[in-house]
Amino acid sequence: MKKLGLCRMGTSLVAGTTLLGALATGAFAAGTNFDTVTTPIVELINSLLGPILAIVGAIGTLYCVVLGVKYAKAEEPQDREKAKSHLKSAIIGFVLIFVLMLALKLSMPILQDWVATNS
Repeated sequence: MKKLGLCRMGTSLVAGTTLLGALATGAFAAGTNFDTVTTPIVELINSLLGPILAIVGAIGTLYCVVLGVKYAKAEEPQDREKAKSHLKSAIIGFVLIFVLMLALKLSMPILQDWVATNS
């Protein structure tokens, strides 16, 4: 019974993929203008980037302060090392998030120009 269900799912997946591939090939062959698709997506990303950056910054600052207090209050050497490790990981994670968001912000105009010239 299970094999039959998996077989049907596999067949449906292949059929759906084939259909999407055929539709996409037809869309690319017709020379579709992608500005109508990319413009709302780019506007959405640009409008959400500022608030998300502010929220991540506030949460990151608060989390680092809490971890700093834990580090300062830790009396046992194992607890101190654990808190120090968590603090380092949090700082690295938030720096990485900010760098990636900055890269997204800087690369958006380049990607927009690329899509505009290739469509």
